[in-house]
Amino acid sequence: MATDVSKNADAPLTRKDFSSDQMVRWCPGCGDYAILSSMQNAMPQLGLKKEDFVFVGGIGCGARFPYYMNTYGFHTIHGRGPAVATGIKLANPDLHVWEVQGDGDALAIGGNHFIHALRRNIDITILLFNNEIYGLTKGQYSPTSRRGLRTNSTPLGSIETPFVAGELAIGAKGAFFARTIDTNPKLMTQIFVESSKHKGTALIEILQNCVIYNDKTHKEVTGPDTKDDNQLHLEHGKPMIFGKEQNKGICLNDLNLEIVTIGENGVTEADVLVHDAHNPNPSLHFMLVGMAPPAMPMALGIIRSVEAPTYNDLIEGQIKESKKTSSYKNMDELLGGDNTWVVD
Repeated sequence: MATDVSKNADAPLTRKDFSSDQMVRWCPGCGDYAILSSMQNAMPQLGLKKEDFVFVGGIGCGARFPYYMNTYGFHTIHGRGPAVATGIKLANPDLHVWEVQGDGDALAIGGNHFIHALRRNIDITILLFNNEIYGLTKGQYSPTSRRGLRTNSTPLGSIETPFVAGELAIGAKGAFFARTIDTNPKLMTQIFVESSKHKGTALIEILQNCVIYNDKTHKEVTGPDTKDDNQLHLEHGKPMIFGKEQNKGICLNDLNLEIVTIGENGVTEADVLVHDAHNPNPSLHFMLVGMAPPAMPMALGIIRSVEAPTYNDLIEGQIKESKKTSSYKNMDELLGGDNTWVVD
């Protein structure tokens, strides 16, 4: 699939340039609208042409994303988005490839493709829409659904332990993980822009609401009465401070993270952990992605961003080395070489 990407090369691009002529077909109130809007706001900030971008979708509500972006795009099959995105990036390394998946598409049907894209560190960006439910197929529980959730496929409540996307990513040797929410378009846009600068697989988990089948599943994090005390906005090099009064912080006590109150029991800002997104050691990042209300705030922002060799660069290196040692320099030499035969 491809939409019109032609425009005067000298004219600066705007959000409107990245909006396709397709009618957006999501349920009223769906968090996908905010994600789409944030992406269309982020694209012009990257300073690239529309034909430099490819959006890849699988199966699910979020998989319609490529139709709504006025860029090149592919609508693939269930769970195989990372495989198609990998092929696109290897075929044309100059393209900026964004792959869109829901929590079911990525972590169930496509779990194998998902973890290996992270492990290989192919230079693509993955958007993981996490509403903790299968929305398109009418409300079955997903790998991120909370234990006890009653759905069409778990009428007595789910008995399974849910995946935490960040823990899975770090366990798969992921070099970049960020988390944002559909109720904060400004943060989403900022993370989209920053992730595009990362060389390697960048995974962005977006906590997203499904108003039909799992409404308010993230209410502890997004609710107006609870969000201040349940959101920890991380910025590299800054202390981990949060709360309505900005007087709460995160400290490390032995091998556990705990909440402290600045000004009580002799605690000062100097006692609060400072976020280091670039630390190659994933131990603290792993603990941060696992935090969740009510015991701890939800960590938002860029949690992990470290440098690592990319799969596509390593492949290109192998091809260059092979060409140096090959006795055939091109296809004509191969087809016209000595090792030929005739079939009668």
